[in-house]
Amino acid sequence: MLKPCFSFITVTFNAEKLLEGTLESVWSQTYPHTECIVVDGASTDGTVDIIKKHQDRIAKWVSEPDKGLYDAMNKGMKMATGDYICFLNAGDKLYDEKTLEQMVASFSAKTELPDILYGHTALVNAEGEFTRMRRLVPPEKLTWKSFKQGMVVCHQAFFVKRELQEPYDLSFRFSADQDWCIRMMKKASDLHNTHQTLIRYLDEGISTKNRKASLKERFHIMVRHYGWVSTLLHHVWFVLRAIIKK
Repeated sequence: MLKPCFSFITVTFNAEKLLEGTLESVWSQTYPHTECIVVDGASTDGTVDIIKKHQDRIAKWVSEPDKGLYDAMNKGMKMATGDYICFLNAGDKLYDEKTLEQMVASFSAKTELPDILYGHTALVNAEGEFTRMRRLVPPEKLTWKSFKQGMVVCHQAFFVKRELQEPYDLSFRFSADQDWCIRMMKKASDLHNTHQTLIRYLDEGISTKNRKASLKERFHIMVRHYGWVSTLLHHVWFVLRAIIKK
C-alpha cells in the first residue's frame, strides 16, 4: 500500500489564537506520515511562543520578515520533504482525524502516487463552527481548464506532489494561489478525486478581506491561461449566474 508523507505548511502572522488548533488537526490524524512546517512573518504577539512550545513536533520553522503571504509559502515549499505539499493557514483544519487515512485509502489500488489530490471544503466561522459547504464544487474529473468556471477547488483542499512544485508568482498579491493551481494542473497527468470533504476552511482569508483587488487579479490570471475571449465569455456567464441565483 502506498504510504506518502504529507508536508503541511502553515504561514502565520500574529496568529496566536488560531495556530494551535491548526497544528493539532494534523497531529491528531490516525494516519502517521506527516510533517508540520511553520513560516512566521516575525509576529509580535504570542505566535512564536506557541511554535517554541510545540517545536519537538514541528519539523521546521522560521520567524522572520517576508514579502507577503506567497513569499512565505515559497519559503515553506523549500523546507518541505514530504511527498505532497499541503497548505493550511492558521485557522484552517483537516476535516476530522481520519481525513488523511481515508484519503490514502481512496487511491490504494494505484501503483504510483497521483500527481494531485483534491476534494471538498467546509466553511467555518471564527469559532470553528460549520456554516456551509463551499459554493464552488469540485468536478468529477479536474483539469487545468476546470478553473475557467472559477476556483472550483479550494487551495487548502488541493494537495500537490512535491516534485511538481514551482514558486508562487509574487506579482500577484491576493490570488497567486489560483495561478499556481492552474500551473500545477498543467504539469499533472493524474489528478485524483478523493470524493471527500478534506478541509474546514476559516472563511476570513486574505482574498476575502481584499475581494475587489483579488477579483481583478483573478481576471488577469484567467486571461493569462485561457485568453481574452474565453475569459470575457465566462465572466458574462458569472454575472448571469449571479442574477439567476438571486
